[in-house]
Amino acid sequence: MKNYTLNELFDIMTAPSQRLTEDIKSINDNIMILGAGGKVGPSLAITAKRAFKAAGIDKEVYAVSLFDYPETVNIMKDAGVTVIEADLSDPAQLEKLPDVKNIIYMVGKKFGTTGNQSLTWYINVILPSKVAERFPDSNIVVFSSGNVYGMEPLYSGGATEEDELRPIGEYAQSCVGRERIMEYYSRKNNTPMLMFRLNYAIDLRYGVLYDIAKNVMDGTPVSLSQGVFNCIWQGDVCEYAIRSLLHTKTPPEILNVTSPEIYSVRYVANEFGKRFGKKPVFDGQEEYQALFSNTAKMVKLLGAPRVGLIEMIDMIADWMLNGGKAINAPTHFEVTDGKF
Repeated sequence: MKNYTLNELFDIMTAPSQRLTEDIKSINDNIMILGAGGKVGPSLAITAKRAFKAAGIDKEVYAVSLFDYPETVNIMKDAGVTVIEADLSDPAQLEKLPDVKNIIYMVGKKFGTTGNQSLTWYINVILPSKVAERFPDSNIVVFSSGNVYGMEPLYSGGATEEDELRPIGEYAQSCVGRERIMEYYSRKNNTPMLMFRLNYAIDLRYGVLYDIAKNVMDGTPVSLSQGVFNCIWQGDVCEYAIRSLLHTKTPPEILNVTSPEIYSVRYVANEFGKRFGKKPVFDGQEEYQALFSNTAKMVKLLGAPRVGLIEMIDMIADWMLNGGKAINAPTHFEVTDGKF
């Protein structure tokens, strides 16, 4: 049983692969991550910096945010990341940011949308327009969400990049709005972009696997309203986001990013039950549809993820059994009406 520290977790998540080290030689320019203060941003910034170093390239990685998790700021600084605290909604602060060729845009709001829809629309739709206007000559990877597709029949194999968008709820609708606004500026200014439609990044401290594991550990019923899902190790997300800078286009490229496999909630809960010595309790029955994506395009373009389901389950179980701290950010994976 492994007892990970936070620094060890970041070391594992941010280790650049050989394929990233090779691709970053082609990027060979500074990278700026806007909205780097959330759950994924710090590991993404560190991964980029470590990849530059592994490739023998002296380039800057800027992490820009108001930083939700202050304990990660020093970890980024220690890794050589240039941290900039800025409010992107302030035109003066946005204007002061350095002109950088490569941008990964991660700003977004999901939870707390219900009851405060106007703020979600401002953050997810209006703010991207300001960033696109500020950086018309940059190369931009835009974080988006698989929620834009809506529910898919289990026999479908998951939503593909060519499928019609059928967003459920205002959060998902605002994600479509973000994509449409960014596409407008891509076409207007000939700005190359890629829409990075992510489903469920996995850290040891949060994520859909953590949520299921916590329910099993606590004896809380595990909902089966979404009977299947995709998820992907956060280290793989970071690698794909950086490497996606080489695949931006005008109009924007679209890329689903998550596991090629589709996982059963019931199976995952039973696996955690084995590790915790507890029998999971379930609520409801699996339906004929769920929110999940097809990643055949991602695998063809960027290769398969390095970390699989059982390895993620083992690491999360070890983390929890050793009292590892959690990030209070439940995924609400069981939600089917789009209200977050």
